[in-house]
Amino acid sequence: MVPPENLLAFTLAAFVLIVIPGPSVLFTIGRALALGRIGGLLSVLGNALGLLPIIGLVAIGVGGVVAQSVVLFTIVKVVGAGYLVFLGIQAIRHRGRAAAEAAGGVIASRSAWRQLGEGFVVGVTNPKTIAFFVAVLPQFVDLAAGAVPLQMIQLGLVFFVIALISDGAWALAAAGARTWFGRSPKRIAALSATGGGLMIGLGGVLLFTGAKN
Repeated sequence: MVPPENLLAFTLAAFVLIVIPGPSVLFTIGRALALGRIGGLLSVLGNALGLLPIIGLVAIGVGGVVAQSVVLFTIVKVVGAGYLVFLGIQAIRHRGRAAAEAAGGVIASRSAWRQLGEGFVVGVTNPKTIAFFVAVLPQFVDLAAGAVPLQMIQLGLVFFVIALISDGAWALAAAGARTWFGRSPKRIAALSATGGGLMIGLGGVLLFTGAKN
């Protein structure tokens, strides 16, 4: 198990990192604006679940291989960025349907599993998350305590819980704004397009920053 002092230090570091708006927050806001409260929360849950395979891979050492390989890291980055752009385009294309659904009080037509899966793909292909776990988690592991993979999993789960709560709060806030604007179908369409634009922009940021040398 992770020593209490290491666990507390990591919890504080993870909290500061997560609450500061970054790619995950932008994705959450974009999805909540485009899909509403349920879609936003499902995207948050899917995005958080995408952390679990990364945590597992980092714990057994595979994550480090990906992070250190220019080819593998670039593939993950391109896939993740491309998928974000695809989701953004879809949100813009279907902004009229989103407005009609909101005006009629209809739940978004796409299935809950699909929304959850879309969030998962974004989470598991986030190169910045892989880099963070590879670079930061080992610093809080006590080698003398043994069971290093279990310690890394424990730290990863702490990050998972904090991210789920924080991003969920952002999703609810963005969905609340969407509901307030929902009195006008045109405004809902504009918000859906804005959410799509945020996701496209985020995809571009992830693609062209943090390149491996």
